[in-house]
Amino acid sequence: MAFTYRQKIKFRHCDPAGIVFYPRFFEMTNDTVEAFFEQELDFPFSQMHQASGIPTAQIEAKFQRPSRLGDVLDITLRCTRIGRSSLDLSYHAICGTEERFSATSTIVFIDAQGASTPWPDHIRSRLETHL
Repeated sequence: MAFTYRQKIKFRHCDPAGIVFYPRFFEMTNDTVEAFFEQELDFPFSQMHQASGIPTAQIEAKFQRPSRLGDVLDITLRCTRIGRSSLDLSYHAICGTEERFSATSTIVFIDAQGASTPWPDHIRSRLETHL
């Protein structure tokens, strides 16, 4: 099951040439993960980060076409693998019918001390429905 997050390109995303500065796409993927955890898993970052977290352990991206101020991207997130404490994700961003960027990442569930820890059962079961 896929999850889609809509992101309008704002002035703050753009470089002086008027196109999205590439590190902003990583912020957009994180915004997508944050929305996914809140809306689909009922585990908002505001709750999660009181005692744990999910840092990104790996990320890879490919930029197909530039995005510009005012564009609207639909960023689709898919869970591709669930590990003991990790989660592999893929992202595909389109504007209309045009692919703009794609990425993959691995996030890791950690405890308050920063050590990887197994996904809580209630989160794992919800994640499994998204494979």
